[in-house]
Amino acid sequence: MAAKTNPAPSVWTRRRPAEQPGLSQAAIVREAIAMLDADGIDALSMRKLGARLNAGATSLYRHVATKDELMELAVDEVVAEITVPPAGGTDWRADVTAAAGSFRATALRHPWLSSVLGEAGLAYLGPNLMAFSERLAALFTAIGFPEPPRAIDTVLCYVIGMSTTEAAWLTTVARSGETEGAFIARLMPAAQEAAAGHEHLGATYDPATAPDPVEIRETKFAYGLEVVLDGLALRLPQTSGPSS
Repeated sequence: MAAKTNPAPSVWTRRRPAEQPGLSQAAIVREAIAMLDADGIDALSMRKLGARLNAGATSLYRHVATKDELMELAVDEVVAEITVPPAGGTDWRADVTAAAGSFRATALRHPWLSSVLGEAGLAYLGPNLMAFSERLAALFTAIGFPEPPRAIDTVLCYVIGMSTTEAAWLTTVARSGETEGAFIARLMPAAQEAAAGHEHLGATYDPATAPDPVEIRETKFAYGLEVVLDGLALRLPQTSGPSS
């Protein structure tokens, strides 16, 4: 007798349960996202989520089998917020920049997102992530990259890496209860002391020349993305110009 095979452990590989009156998978996911946005991954538990929904953990498990499945659903839900320009535009760099910027903005609205993308099981099978991936594939194929998936991975790795660091920083600021500017100003004396004696770091911690922290983050992200796009541009087929 052939051995029975079990489906991969993912919310997207098992039959969806029937909805219960007064409680739905969508409501569970919405509340989970609110908890994640407010307090982070460590604060999310099925028990706490059930309490916020006035439902027992057993009721939640009828809709979401595990916390891992819940994270898959939460990731797929927020990915729907990312926009990708239609394929075939006249300025490919502007289109990729817009998609990257939308991803970053979504990741900063949901600071937990970037850090769990590689851990959220088979989240990439979710309908919103599939649609997002399809739009990116269409965009990069229309641009003319000979290997669209590799070009997409290059951009996403940059955006996810930068967004993870930026989201972690903003989470630290939020926990302080201060504005970003006030938090930096409070840390500046310690930063200047640490940088003392380091020739190339002194100017970095000079409050007289430091720009607005939001401007710093925007400029840093834009600079790195430009460098990535410069490199990808070299992979595009070169069109021959008019003969001389």
